[in-house]
Parts: sequence; structure tokens; C-alpha cells
Amino acid sequence: MSKSFLLMGVSIILIFLSCSNVSSPESSSTNENIFIKGVDVSTLNEVESSGVRFYYNGIQSDGVKILKNFGVNWIRVRIWNNPYGDLGNPYGGGNCDYTNMTKIVLRAKNEGIKVLLDFHYSDWWADPGKQNKPKSWTNLRGNELISSLTNFTLEVLNYMKSKGVVPDMIQVGNEVNNGFLWPDGMIAGTNAGGFSNFVKIFNSAYDCIKNFDNKILVILHLAGDKNKSFFDWFLGNVINLGIKFDILGLSYYPYWHGDLNYLKELIDYLSKKYSKPILIVETAYAWTLSDYDGYPNVFGSNQIVTNYPPTKDGQNKFLLDFISVLKSFDKNKVLGFFYWEGCWVGATGWSNGLGNPWDNQTLFDWEGNPLPSLDVFKN
Repeated sequence: MSKSFLLMGVSIILIFLSCSNVSSPESSSTNENIFIKGVDVSTLNEVESSGVRFYYNGIQSDGVKILKNFGVNWIRVRIWNNPYGDLGNPYGGGNCDYTNMTKIVLRAKNEGIKVLLDFHYSDWWADPGKQNKPKSWTNLRGNELISSLTNFTLEVLNYMKSKGVVPDMIQVGNEVNNGFLWPDGMIAGTNAGGFSNFVKIFNSAYDCIKNFDNKILVILHLAGDKNKSFFDWFLGNVINLGIKFDILGLSYYPYWHGDLNYLKELIDYLSKKYSKPILIVETAYAWTLSDYDGYPNVFGSNQIVTNYPPTKDGQNKFLLDFISVLKSFDKNKVLGFFYWEGCWVGATGWSNGLGNPWDNQTLFDWEGNPLPSLDVFKN
């Protein structure tokens, strides 16, 4: 998350083939004529461990099963390298090491839900404002850094495969507006490696994933921006340098990135200019201005967007209108969306010892009951 998504069949493969810098998979488990209705559930294990329970028609049930019952067909989980301190204390925010996240992936796959892995390539949160290397990679440079990245990627994928699951999509980095693995993969700034180094590192991950399983689709993920010029600057540079990716992923929060009219204009512009299918990998909106745990929420009175009051009905209306925008495009242009952290209920903190800044943007109320907005996924 930051402040600063299938005619996935012949049509999308033709898009891939039309771009000389993209290797088209021979086949893909995602090549189905299905609109992606996803939810990021990265905090789910920690939320449940804290004692939170989820309910369907008043009966306690498994959170992933409930999402499936409401029509959710994909889940997204983030992967952190080593989210623990020197004494083994967890950093919080879901404690998203790959063994914990594999437990969620297994639950999803058992329900027939597809999976997007979001590699942050950091020990903790990564976004446009921070892209810190994992502790064990701090002093690595050049080929040593690339080797560690590819080894870690394979370690995760082989572990999941040993448990009987393989992801369907993978993000290489999270909101990489200014690169990742700073400073080596940083695009601009002191000691930055620049676009060329970023593309080199990114492509090493892409090649690693495709060599593991050519059917996995790889996402280049950018946070939204109020100016189209940012996307021209970033995409123009990386494409000229031969970056390899299959899908353009965007974070879109209306209170940071512009209203739905702007989103529609942006998607139209990007899909025509860059010929890449687009996936909104993060979005959310509030259902209340109240606060569950007393910790300040990201969404406050300053984030209210015209026509969408922070109420259950307002959140519902936003999602309906948002999906209408996405579905106004051909399915080979817009694949769908993921709602960010819809199950982050309770006092589970974004950091160990701190509170939950997202408790008013969930898809469940504070007692674990589905909100009306989940009906949008079903209908």
C-alpha cells in the first residue's frame, strides 16, 4: 500500500506476441474468460490468530470460504523475505514470510481460488517511499544481488510446489514507481542504479519465474499517479530498455489518485499506448469514519470522495461504480481488480505494538460479518 488487475485466451496471447520484449506463455492457467474479482488477504493469518472470527449468515465460518461464497475468485498475498528482528520477534503487518503465506495459498487453492503473489523483495512494507533491501542483502551488489533475488524467488516457488500449489500470477516488486532494492534498483536519487539497473534486476526475476513455470504471468506494479506524464516517463524508459512483463498492475485509491473519470481516462490512455492488459491490484474505500482500536486510520474525513460517503452504502456504491468503469473496457484490456486487505479486522497492527490503520476500509464489520459491499463481488 502507498499514499504517493480473462478474454485471457487467444486475445491476450496476441497482445503478448505483439510486444517484442515479452515472451508469450505457451498456455496459462489464467487464460479464461473470467473477470478477476480478488481480495488481498495478507493479514488473514495474524488476524485469526488474534481471535477474530468471521461469519456467514450468522454462522462462524472460514474467512476464505466466505470470500468464495461471495464470488471472490482470486486472492493476493504479499511475500516478505524475513519479517523478524534479531531475537525472532515479528515485525507485524501480517508477518508475511512465505511459509505463513503458503498456508493462505493452500486454503485458497482448496476452494478453487487463484493466487497472485506479491514479492516485495524486502523484509517489510515496500512502496514508492521505501524499498529497503532485506537485511541479509544489505551489502550485496551487482550479480550477487541478482543471484540472491533469483535464489529467494525459487526458494519460495519450490516450497509452494512441494506443498502442492503454484501461483497463477506474480508481481516483481510492489509499487515500484522509483524502483526497488534501493539503491541498486533505485531509479532516481543519490547513488541510484537508474532505469538500466532496475530493468536488469527486474528481468532477472521475470526470467527466473518463467523458467520455473512459463504459465505464470508476471506483473509490473505501479502506484497510481494523478498525472499521465509519470506513466509515460516510467514506462517509456523501461520499455526502451527491454523490460519483460505480461500485465501492467496499478494501485488505485480514489482519495489519492483521482476520481473514477480520471481512472477511466487513464486506463484508456495506457491500454492504447502500451498494449498491455491492465489489472488494478489494489483499491479500497471506507465504510465508516469510526475507529475500532483507537489507532489513527488512513482514511479520515479528508479522504472523502464526492458521491461516496464513508458509510456501508457509500462503500457499496463506490465498488459498483468502480467495477462498472473496469467492465466498460474489453476483457483483453482490463482483467479485473483486487480489493486491498478486506479481512484486516480487529486490532492487528501494521507494525508490532502499533494499531490497525485499515479497520474502516475492510469488507467485514468489526464483528466479522460481511458488509454489503461483498454482495458486489457476487452480483
